Amino acid sequence: MAGTQVPMCQAILPTHSDQRGQLSAGQLLQWMDTAACLAAEKHAGLPCVTASVDDIRFEETARVGQIVSINAKVNRAFTTSMEVGVKVTLQDPLTDVQKLISVAFSTYVARPGCNEKVDLKPVRLLTAQDFIEHTLAAERRKIRLAHGDVLNNLLKECGIDGGQMSDQEENVLSTDLTHVQSTELVLPPHANHQGNTFGGQIMTWMETVAAISASRLCHMHPTLKSVDMFKFRGPSTVGDRLVFNAIVNNTFEKSIEVGVRVEAYNCEEWGKGQARHINSAFLIFNILNKHGEPLVVPRVRPTTKDAVRRFHGAIARKKIRLTRKYDLLKKEDSCTPEFLDRGNQVNVIESNIAALTLLAAKSGWEIHSTQDHVKMFTLEETDALSIKVEMQVQMPSNLTFCILSDFTLHMHWVKQYLTCKLIESVTKEDNIYQITSPLIHNLSILVSQRKPCRTGDPYIIAVKPVALRAFPPSNENPRSGIQCAGFLIYSNGNSSLVSYFFQGTPCFAANLVGLLKLTEDTASIYIHFLESESKRMNCI
Repeated sequence: MAGTQVPMCQAILPTHSDQRGQLSAGQLLQWMDTAACLAAEKHAGLPCVTASVDDIRFEETARVGQIVSINAKVNRAFTTSMEVGVKVTLQDPLTDVQKLISVAFSTYVARPGCNEKVDLKPVRLLTAQDFIEHTLAAERRKIRLAHGDVLNNLLKECGIDGGQMSDQEENVLSTDLTHVQSTELVLPPHANHQGNTFGGQIMTWMETVAAISASRLCHMHPTLKSVDMFKFRGPSTVGDRLVFNAIVNNTFEKSIEVGVRVEAYNCEEWGKGQARHINSAFLIFNILNKHGEPLVVPRVRPTTKDAVRRFHGAIARKKIRLTRKYDLLKKEDSCTPEFLDRGNQVNVIESNIAALTLLAAKSGWEIHSTQDHVKMFTLEETDALSIKVEMQVQMPSNLTFCILSDFTLHMHWVKQYLTCKLIESVTKEDNIYQITSPLIHNLSILVSQRKPCRTGDPYIIAVKPVALRAFPPSNENPRSGIQCAGFLIYSNGNSSLVSYFFQGTPCFAANLVGLLKLTEDTASIYIHFLESESKRMNCI
C-alpha cells in the first residue's frame, strides 16, 4: 500500500439511511472526509484540517445491507497544503456486483503546534496513475484559486438580464418558501481529535438543510446528485452555535441548486449577532421517480435583488462546472505517461479491449437511421456521446477480421486519411499506427486485435489513442475528445455482421448530424470495398 493511502470499509446500517432506505448523502460525505483527513495526516505527520472539497458527483446510490469502500490517497503536497483524492465504490455482498459511487478531491492544510514552520515532503510517485494525478493536482489547484474571479467575471460578462424572467410567465414559482434555517450546538461528539468541529459533520448538517429546502419546492424527497465545492473559511469549536441558512437559487430542467451558508457564534457572540462566516456550498439535487429516473422540476422566479444575484450565480456556476470538467479532460490527456513505458504498457492494452467490450454491452442505444445494409444507433450519456454502426457484409468473418485489422488498408474507405502507417508492433496482436488528415496531425493509435475464444464470440478490434514521445498530439486536435473506438465482427455463415463503435466527449454533439452523415458515408464505401475484395479473391 502506498504511504499516503488510507482504506475505509463501511457496512450500511439502517441508522445510516434516509427515508427511502438509501445511504444518506450526508453520512457518505462524513465518511469521505474522515478517510481523506486520515490520509493527509498520514503523509504530513501533523494534524490537518479541511480547507475545501472540489465538485463531487454521485453516480450511484447505496442501500441498507450493501458495503461502501472508500480509498483516500494524497495526490500532491504543496508547501502547507495537500490534495487528497477519494474514490468510493459500492459492493453488494449478495451479488458481488461492484459500482463506482463517486470520485472527489479535497484540500487539507497541516496545522503544526507552537507556530512551527511547515514544509511538507513531496509525494512519492509509484505508478502511472500516481503521475497523472500528481500533474492534475496542480491544475485543479489553479482552478480552486481562480474560481471566485472566474465567477465574478462571468456574471459581469453575462449581465443581469440574461436570465431575467417575465412576471407573466406561467407555472413559475417563487423561492421564498424554500428558505430553511436551522441551528446546531457543537458538542464533543461533533468535534475531531483537535477540538474543532469535524468538517464531515458540518457537511452532513448542510446536506440536511439543503434537502429540506429542495423538498419544499417539489413536495417530494430529493436526491443529492452533486456538490459545487465546499469551502471552509474558518474553524468552529465545541460550544459554538452553528446557524445554517439554505434556499433554492435556481432550477434547471431536471435539477435544483440549493445554496447553504453557515455562520458560527460563541457564547459571547450569540446574543450580539456577531456571526463568523465559516462555510458555503452549493448542492444540486434531482427528484427521482420510482424507477430512479429524474423528473422535470418547477421553474423559479427571483423576486428580490438578492434572489436575482443567486439566480444568475447558479447559471454561471453550471457553465463553469462544464467548462472546467472538459479542461481537466484535456489536461489529463496531455499528461498521460508514455505508452511504451514498460510499467504502463500492459494496463493500456487491457483497458483498450475492456473499454470497447463495456461500450458494446451498454443498454439504451437508440436507432437513428436504416439504409440498405447499414443501421446507425446513438447513445447519449452525461460524459460521453457514442455511435454504433451495424453493417452486413458478404464476406466470411475471418477474412473481414484480417482486412479490418490492417489499418493501412483503411485509407481505401476512410477518405479523410492522408496517411496511415504502422510505426510499432508491440505484440503480435497489438500495433501502433500513426494517422494524419487535414484535421489530425500525428495521431497515434493502439490497435488491439483478438480472435474469438469460444464459438459465438466476436472478433474484436479495439482502438485507443496513445501518447508517444516521437509523435506528440497537436493542440488543434486533442486526443481527449476520443475515448474509445473499434469493431466487433460476428460470423453469419459466409457473411459477417460488423458493428463499429465510436465514443467521444459530448463536445462532438455540437456537430452530431455531420458526424453521423460522415460515418454513414464511410460505412457505405467500406461495404463496397470489402465486397469487391471478396469477389476478387473468389476469382483468384
